[in-house]
Amino acid sequence: MVLLKNFINIFSISELRKKILFTLGVLVVYRLGVHIPAIGIDIAALKGLFAQTKGLGGLLGYLDLFSGGSLRTCTIFALGISPYITSSIMMQLLGFTVPYLEQLLKEGEYGRKKINQYTRYLAFFISIVQSFTFARVLESQGFVLNPGWGFRFLFVLSLTVGSMFVMWLGEQISIHGIGNGSSMIIFAGIIANFPSYFIKTIYQVQEGNMDLMIALLILVIFIGITACIVFLEKGVRKIPVQYTRRIIGHRVYGGQSTYIPFKINTAGVMPVIFASSVLNVPLFMASMLSKYAPFKWLSDLLIPTSLLHNVLMFILIVFFSFFYTALVFNPEELAENIKKSGGFLPGIRPGRKTAEYFNYLLTRIGLVGALYLGFLAVSPNIVRMFVEYPFMLYGTSLLIAVGVALETASQIESYLIEHRYDGFLTSGRLKGRG
Repeated sequence: MVLLKNFINIFSISELRKKILFTLGVLVVYRLGVHIPAIGIDIAALKGLFAQTKGLGGLLGYLDLFSGGSLRTCTIFALGISPYITSSIMMQLLGFTVPYLEQLLKEGEYGRKKINQYTRYLAFFISIVQSFTFARVLESQGFVLNPGWGFRFLFVLSLTVGSMFVMWLGEQISIHGIGNGSSMIIFAGIIANFPSYFIKTIYQVQEGNMDLMIALLILVIFIGITACIVFLEKGVRKIPVQYTRRIIGHRVYGGQSTYIPFKINTAGVMPVIFASSVLNVPLFMASMLSKYAPFKWLSDLLIPTSLLHNVLMFILIVFFSFFYTALVFNPEELAENIKKSGGFLPGIRPGRKTAEYFNYLLTRIGLVGALYLGFLAVSPNIVRMFVEYPFMLYGTSLLIAVGVALETASQIESYLIEHRYDGFLTSGRLKGRG
């Protein structure tokens, strides 16, 4: 009853209610599009390829997790938000190397709009390349009913338009809804597979193919991994800040103490999304080359359950954790703002010394968070080496799902506190406005 009352209070705020309903509406539209198939594909034969656990089947099954099953049935949303994520990574990397883009990053709102525009153009180009490559793969595997340039044109057009529409849906969520649009689209695709995981496990137990204790052990393991993800996302280091007392006229300003929360995982789930997108490129190339005998070993070496894949995923997550933290966090600017407000860190001189201290903390805390994040990403794959379960749930997908859910809940929490509610994450109850 208390939980129900909390959610009723959440929807009592008009603006928050509109944002939540808008987000849910967009996700419903996205899930409807997932069931619109592209033309000219033998779906039954394609599902047989996805049943494979090695080579091209293993790669496509891995990518299918992030598309919510649309890749398996080859729908118009088969590419999902992947081209936009890839183009965003490329544009952010180019922003540090290309002088023109580097200058745009310093021009505030105008520069951000231009960067976003170039990101969309690049996403459009990547969508064409990916959809054409996918069409050629389907033709080479014999899954196309009427192969040829006519099929390729319609297939590329359908998937490219679908990908651009999904990108637009994500942007609408970011502007008018709750949470980051791209992350919410990926989140919806991942959790859409969860009911089938439970059903498959229950079916295996009923058929006698899996022991009940093994099924319960798998459930406990994934609950434990989820708890570790929550611990990582909620862990903070509080940096005390003291503000000097100022007397203006007959009034006294400042003199209070506060703190700056430095999260253990400053970058959130973005390093996992970036690492997955980057690693998909060599995975897909290796799968394409697997039909040639000399390169077949390369495909088996890079399948999502292999040791090399997990090592590369771990390294990329650590790298992108530092990269994304440097992108969104500016210690010099934070130190300067504290100095202008009359604040200082006890025992540390304001200005440059404070910025150096922030850099030191970010490096130390960021390393722990990055290693922890990387370990959580590969832990389900390590579990699979010892305990077999009847579904393919990768650590990256679980991290993204839990991380996005926590970030969205935190946004709702902040919104409630702003409107003089206690919130529903900390106290477990809501109070009316004063």
